[in-house]
Formats: sequence, C-alpha cells, structure tokens
Amino acid sequence: MTLHFAAARTPARSHVARVLTPALVRRAMGSSANDNGELYSREAITEAALRHFAETGLAAASSARERAEQAMTAGEAEQYIWWLEICRAFDRGQARQLERNARKVANW
Repeated sequence: MTLHFAAARTPARSHVARVLTPALVRRAMGSSANDNGELYSREAITEAALRHFAETGLAAASSARERAEQAMTAGEAEQYIWWLEICRAFDRGQARQLERNARKVANW
C-alpha cells in the first residue's frame, strides 16, 4: 500500500503550518542544500580517488597522505586539500591525523 503525504498549507488546518512560520523556515533553510562550501565536488574526489587507487593499489591512502604532506610543506593549500580529501576517501583516520598535524603548522 502506497502512502502519500501532502502537508496542509494553511495554519488554520495544520499544526505543523502553525509552528513553521515563514521567518522560522527562512532561518532554518539558511543556504541551499548543495551550497556546503566544499572546494571540490564529491564526484570529483571519488573519481580522483578511484584513479589514484588504480595507480597505487592498496597503498592509495598512504600515498595520498604523503602527497598532501608534500603540498602542505610546499605551501600549496589547494593541492593539500585535494590530497587530503582523496586520503579521506580511503582512510578517515589517516585524514584526521593529517589534519591534526596541519593545524600544528602555522597558517593552516
């Protein structure tokens, strides 16, 4: 059995519409759902991570971490973020450690 939900649009007929005033809705919405401030799209990172895995195999996370560290040392912020996100795609723990180390470095 399929259920369809259609919310009432007037406060007179809906408890939810009474609670969700236009000002509250605007404040809750804030910005667009896809406006999350990421430098690179999830699709681009996923594709790059797969290509990197094809090149380096099971050492992909470590290799991405090394490249991120090299970019950080060279002062290349965008490349650092790129490789950090690729590293995160494989191993979140390594990515967190890399971020912790980057916070210790000035201006990161």
